[in-house]
This record gives sequence, C-alpha cells and structure tokens, in this order.
Amino acid sequence: MNTKRPLHSSTMLMSPAPEAIGDRFIPARGGMNFEAAHYSLTSATSVASFPFTKKENTHPNIPTSVVRSPAVWERYTSSLSGVLLGESKATKILAYKHKAPVLETYQNQMKTLYSANKKPGTSTPSLSSNVSSSTRRLPSGPERVLDAPGLRDDYYLNLLDWSVHNVLAVALGRTLYLWNATSSKIDMLFEMPEDEDSITSVSWMADGNTIAFGTSSNEVQLWDVTQSRPLRVMRGHHDRVSSLSWNRAILSSGSRDTTIINHDVRIAQNLVAQLAGHSDEVCGLKWSEDGMQLASGGNDNILHVWDEGRTTAPRFRLDHHTSAVKALAWCPWQGGLLASGGGTADRCIKTWNTRTGACLHSIDTGSQVCSLLWSRTHKELISSHGFPHHQLSVWKFPTMAKVGDLHGHTSRVLFTALSPDGETVASCASDERIRLWKVWPVGTGSSRSSSRKDGGASQPESTRLNHIR
Repeated sequence: MNTKRPLHSSTMLMSPAPEAIGDRFIPARGGMNFEAAHYSLTSATSVASFPFTKKENTHPNIPTSVVRSPAVWERYTSSLSGVLLGESKATKILAYKHKAPVLETYQNQMKTLYSANKKPGTSTPSLSSNVSSSTRRLPSGPERVLDAPGLRDDYYLNLLDWSVHNVLAVALGRTLYLWNATSSKIDMLFEMPEDEDSITSVSWMADGNTIAFGTSSNEVQLWDVTQSRPLRVMRGHHDRVSSLSWNRAILSSGSRDTTIINHDVRIAQNLVAQLAGHSDEVCGLKWSEDGMQLASGGNDNILHVWDEGRTTAPRFRLDHHTSAVKALAWCPWQGGLLASGGGTADRCIKTWNTRTGACLHSIDTGSQVCSLLWSRTHKELISSHGFPHHQLSVWKFPTMAKVGDLHGHTSRVLFTALSPDGETVASCASDERIRLWKVWPVGTGSSRSSSRKDGGASQPESTRLNHIR
C-alpha cells in the first residue's frame, strides 16, 4: 500500500508585547574592580607571564630558583596576584560579572520574521525570498519499502537504475529484476547460468526499452525488455565490469582491469575506443548531459574527465580525493558542473568546473560517500552514505548548506536512482532493502496539504514491504 507520510508544517508563535519595557540599560557595577582593571591596563608588564628564558630578558628582582622553574613561578605569581588583586585575577578587564536580568515576558518580535526571510548562506534578510523554501521539510520516512534479498554488499558495483518508463532495475546476486513503479509488477529478466557468476552493473538506455548489464565474467549484455530477449553480448574486458554509462548509442564500460571501453552498439565491431588512465578498478562512470565529457572515478583515488572523441589521455586528472571515487553526478541544468564523492578515508563531496578543472566546493560529510544525485527542480544534491549513520543527506546548491538527513537504513546505502519525474529517490542498501523517498515533490505546498488530509501518521514499514523475489 502506497501511503504518504505527513509533512508537518511549523506555525510561528509570537508572545504578546509586554505592557512596559524600559528604554535604558543601566549596568550593575557592584561586581567590578576598577582599581585592579586600572592597574592591569597601565602596568608595563604582566605579573602572570613567565619570565623569558634568555638571561637578558629575566626579571632582576626575582630569585633565580623561581625563574628556572615554571611550576614554582606559577605558584609565586598566583599568590602574589591573590594578595594584590583578590578575586579579580582571572577576570577580563572591564567585564561585567553579573549578567543583567532579562524580562521573562519579553520576546523579540522581529527575530522570527528576520530568520524566516533570511536567505541560506547570506548575512542579510531578503524580503522577497520565499519563506516556504527556507522552512521546507524532508519526508520523515519512505513512501514504500521493497525487500531485496541477496543484494551484494560491494561498494564498487552499480546495481540500481530507473528507466524513463518508470521501471526500476536491480541486480540481486546473479539475477536481474525489473519492478514497474506504476503497476507494482515484478519481472525476472535474466539469471546468470553459473552460481559463482553475478551481475555487477546495470544501466538503462535513454529510450527505456534497452538495458545493459555487466557481469563478473567480464561481459556486457544488452537486452530488449519489451520482448524479454537478449540483443547481444559484448566482450573486451579482462575482469568484472563494475560501471556503465550511456551516451546515445555509445555505451561506456569500466572494469576492474583498470580500463574503460566505448562500445558502439549499432555496429558489429562494437569496440570503438579504449581509455587507459586508471591504475585500479573503475567504479564510477558518468557521461555529461550534453554527451561532450565522460567522468571516470577509480579505486586509485583519481577522478578523470575525458573529452568526447579524445581517447589518448584525459583532459583533466584530478587527484584531490584521498579514497576511492565512485559517486559521480553531472548537474542537469548547468553545463560543465560535476559532483564527486570519496570513500571512507576521504568522506568529501567535491564539485568541479570541468571546463577549467577547478574545484568549486569541498564538503566533509563525515562518512563514506556511496552515490550522488541532482534535482533539477529544487537545485539540490542528495548523497548516500555508509558508517556510522547510513543516511541520505540533502544539500542546497550552490551554498552546499545541508537541508537535512533521511534515516531508515541500517547499513550503508550503496546505490541510489531518481524516478523519471524527478520526485522520488530510490535508495538501496546492504540491509537488503530498497526505500523510496519522495524528496522533491512537484508543488511542495500542495503535497503537504494532501498528505495532512490523508490521515496523519503513515503505516508501519512492515505493512508497506513488498518483495522483489
């Protein structure tokens, strides 16, 4: 049952204005020691500082035994300042000891208005800013939960993708399943013949009718899902194929053999280019929206940006990450903008200008970054993470201020995919659960109203659990 969880809206409450508020502030000076303050301001040297160790800078009137021992000097100055200054020795000059009392009935009535109109990342309020956007609430739980038994707990694989026809593909071990998000129908498309074989990457073609998947037996297979039949098998790698990305009729595959192969699926001799630049497994691979650049991330901690048609060397070799670079996402509304995420030892999300190679942002998330997705409608970025919180985090762009976290998974969130309408994020974790979060609803205000009308609290997760198998 697909039940929406309510998005509670907050109401601003203001206290009534007090009847009488004074217009002057008279400080209480009874706790101040003006004599000690005057002495500290006008004395040439401080009695609390330890004498210089050099002989020419020592104090001539202090015994040598005191000067040579910092501990003895500390006790000496403490006793001396206690006699001279009393209790004021550890206080600041001209500091008020007793804080002025605050009227219990008083509340700054402009504070709420100022905060509500303040744009994130700015120091001044904007009266024209959208108040609802600054108070947007994330869903408190998933819309739906799918059971995914047998999912491989492998950071370097890419086992989830969502087609333009609203079909979610997920590889569970050696079997590829298709779940239609519109009808909730589940189909098993393919199963590897050998028990030791497994599917290691999944990617839909742009038309939504053809799907590609890589295998642990070094192959890339193409299937027509409308007729549930294989189209072709492409070879060329010498190890498992852990990443795939489409650019029209060109399918790029990254492998643990450290190479990237560009396949033209229209011709018999499919291998049209081989890119060599990584020294370890190519676990992240993404073509830009315009098809002009390919980003590749590897277990060698390197991010490469390749120009379309250039196969001899990458345009940029970016070594800013200190761990494996698997999470990659191109901005859908701004050309030449790439986001990348690092593994456990790095924990950072970085954004790049791929026309200049400049790093624009670097945010330490505190945990392994497993995947990244952009929202075109909300101008935000969502990241999935590993230990310790296994959360999804939403970031506002370009400030990279955190909007909030989504919790529910009990182990690292390895893969994410975005629905074709851009509203729902599917997150797949090693807890063998796929959770569907309505993170970016179209028309947030109307969505809140309808969710409140649906009855408030949502159903327990167990009643919304569907089984892929």
